[in-house]
Amino acid sequence: EILSSPEVQASYSKHVSLAQAQATPRGAKPVEVSFLQMTRRTRRVSHEATAEAYKLLNDKAKQLNSKALADLATEVAANPFAKVIGMIESLLEKLKEEAAAEADHKAWCDQELKANKEKRNEKTAEAERLMAEIDGKKATIAEMAASIQTLAKEQAELATAMSEATALRTKEKSENLEAIQDATQGAEAVKQALIILKEFYDSQAPAAALIQQKKQVPEMAAYKGMQGNTGGVIGMLEVIESDFTRLKTETQAEEMESAQQYDRFMKESTASKQQKHEAEFQLKLDEDQQQFEKERLEKDLASVEEELKKANLYYGELKPACVQVHVSYEERVKGRQEEIEALKQAYKVLDQHGKDEQIE
Repeated sequence: EILSSPEVQASYSKHVSLAQAQATPRGAKPVEVSFLQMTRRTRRVSHEATAEAYKLLNDKAKQLNSKALADLATEVAANPFAKVIGMIESLLEKLKEEAAAEADHKAWCDQELKANKEKRNEKTAEAERLMAEIDGKKATIAEMAASIQTLAKEQAELATAMSEATALRTKEKSENLEAIQDATQGAEAVKQALIILKEFYDSQAPAAALIQQKKQVPEMAAYKGMQGNTGGVIGMLEVIESDFTRLKTETQAEEMESAQQYDRFMKESTASKQQKHEAEFQLKLDEDQQQFEKERLEKDLASVEEELKKANLYYGELKPACVQVHVSYEERVKGRQEEIEALKQAYKVLDQHGKDEQIE
């Protein structure tokens, strides 16, 4: 602002001019000043101005620990007045350009850091979500595998039980049929024996009675032969026939009951085995689907982790320029502003001495 003002530009023209007319009151004649007088006065004013400007810049350089101001103070002490003005102008312009460039850099850093942080947070959350889903898939697959193993074991146990039941039923049926056959044949044999005995006893009864009557002696009772035991033998055979018949009936009933129980067991076991087989088949399909989805999630996770890795690497590249700074941006802005203010003050010192020279 100082450099662009008309007042400073006019003052600068006065400083660099080797011939300067003295200011005179209105209506008065100009006072003639010799070239030697003007040169001496100009040198004196310039020396005082540069000395004051040097002191100001040197003090500020120490206060702000500014190498730029320290270098300029050295240059001010070693160069002519007119050149000092240009040097201050150049440094002012340079500091303003640096401030603008750093502001642009700060805006770029803020934008990049913000976008990078959002991406890292997004990818981290996405990776955590995918890992949780993968863990869920693994648990589901493990449960399904255990269920499949249980179903296979239960089917094997059912198959074993059915095989054992069939072997037992076959043996039991064979024994029952043999018992029924033996009972049938025994009953039939006893029945035929009864028929023969009854026919025999029936045919022998009248002849025996006649012979007994002819030989009867008064002193002795008539002999009746074995006819008194006929009822005992026949009764015993009838009991045996009844036992055979009962055994046959009971064995047939037991065989029928056993056959029904076997058929019922085989029917239920077959249905249960089929149900378990279908459940196992469906579980295997579901397990394959879960495995496919787990592998897809693992691929997605690998892709997300790769993006997160790149984002972290980029953050590592940003840190030296945007994060790991020895002096904060605010402090640098404040320091640079104080340097600019020091230059403006030095410029004002030179400008004021130029005005004083004009008044003299």
